[in-house]
Amino acid sequence: MPKIDIDYSVYLVTGREFLPAGKDYYESLEESLQGGVTVVQVREKNADTGEFIQVARRTKEICDQYNVPVLINDRIDVHLAVGTAGIHIGQTDCPISLARTLIGEDAIIGLSVRNTDEANRAIESKESLDYIGIGAVWETGSKDIKGRKTLGPDGVGEILDVIQGHGIKSVAIGGIHLPNLPQLLHGSVSPLNSNTLDGVAVISDIVASLHPREAATDLREIVDSFKRAKRVLKGQQSVFSILQGRDGLNEDQLIKGVEGLMEVLQQETPLVNQLTNKVVMNDSANVTLAVGASPIMSTHPRDVHDLSPAIGACLINFGTVDDKEGMKVAGRQANVNRKPLVFDPVAVGATSYRRETAAELLAHWQPTIIKGNAAEIGAMAESTEVMSRGVDAAGSGFKDPGSVVKALARKRAAIIVLTGPTDYISDGSLVIKVSNGSHYLEKITGSGCQAGSLIACYAAASRIKYLNENDSFEDDSQLVQGDMLLASLAGILIYTVASEVAAERQDVKGPGTFRSALIDELYNLTPEVVRKRAKVEIL
Repeated sequence: MPKIDIDYSVYLVTGREFLPAGKDYYESLEESLQGGVTVVQVREKNADTGEFIQVARRTKEICDQYNVPVLINDRIDVHLAVGTAGIHIGQTDCPISLARTLIGEDAIIGLSVRNTDEANRAIESKESLDYIGIGAVWETGSKDIKGRKTLGPDGVGEILDVIQGHGIKSVAIGGIHLPNLPQLLHGSVSPLNSNTLDGVAVISDIVASLHPREAATDLREIVDSFKRAKRVLKGQQSVFSILQGRDGLNEDQLIKGVEGLMEVLQQETPLVNQLTNKVVMNDSANVTLAVGASPIMSTHPRDVHDLSPAIGACLINFGTVDDKEGMKVAGRQANVNRKPLVFDPVAVGATSYRRETAAELLAHWQPTIIKGNAAEIGAMAESTEVMSRGVDAAGSGFKDPGSVVKALARKRAAIIVLTGPTDYISDGSLVIKVSNGSHYLEKITGSGCQAGSLIACYAAASRIKYLNENDSFEDDSQLVQGDMLLASLAGILIYTVASEVAAERQDVKGPGTFRSALIDELYNLTPEVVRKRAKVEIL
């Protein structure tokens, strides 16, 4: 019998201990198969041999109805007794060569790999090995991988580099759920080669769900979208350009798009929740009102959870690093409800606590847009060109800001907005340069935070515009529908143009009078003024 060809896209690892109260294991399993699970690993750490075989046999019977292969965790005897497709073993289990001898040439063998050294040893055994499980990516409650050093997407990418060209398939495991899945898939792609994950292994996100079918479907859609994008990239075309229809785009079209979003925002008045720092909360609310949106500054975990279905967008600005639990819930619910999520990692490179907090938040949810100054974007990109000095940047700046934002957008699967005397915005394909703005913006507290608020406002408007023009969500690689590159441009352009107009007023004598004038000019700004003053360039 020839070895089967397995689709590793959504790899379910069973865990009966994670089932919600009243949910039957076999019922949950079948629902997950209906949702799109492509392979199942039966993992039973506490069952005796007889019970393990019973569970594995019934699991296989159900999976056979859906033509989904079953693998057994660790136990070669159970695999042989049940006749499953193969086994998955850890570093301290049976040696791969011996396992291959025992189970035969036609069975599948997978191996857990935690670092590049283990990946190199796996290559030495590649004749006996079919795939590796890479992890843990993030912290997880699974007893198999709890407590391991986490790799993050970058660490996964390093292991993918090692196995490039050796014919070994790969899945990632550990703390993977819907909000951070795009970050993992995109962020683990190495700039050195095109090797990507073949799938993701998930336990609690499906098993612990009251609706495993829907959970599996959502995961499968993201993985399938990424694989379609991967095929496009192999053809040397920009996946972002194709998905977003940006071929032949020019500056005039961008300005028209901004004008359209200004109109939508005024007509629809979306609610925008802003978990922002205490220093700028009042000003952020005022600029939100000035452009036509409605602000709410809710931070409590229960409150942001209940508010999420009603809001148009969510901004998370951790300038004073308060309400971390609320930020976790707010971001996760924004992803679940497909609402634009703007992340402003204020001073992220200044302290280890801020870096750790950012990593923790990004493991819980996927931002739609990341906005920061040179120091913040430099820290996110792990660049040494710009250093952080509190909330400010130090150093001579990026030699090529456009390349930095473009690379980070691809890595993070998000729109990147780099603010400063000149602003740069990228979706990973296009880079837009905005040269508007007043020197007074550097003299008032929270100008960058206010820009983030406006980006969130226009992200909400863009989503509304999409919903008004389409009957349903289309399937693409993003959780949020709407033109988020255009929304980011709108927020930056409108803010900087208004700052120019405010600075030219006769009653503006310095930063204090400028602050009040800026809110006035945001309120009075017209599309005609934006078009006349816009200094926008596609690089």
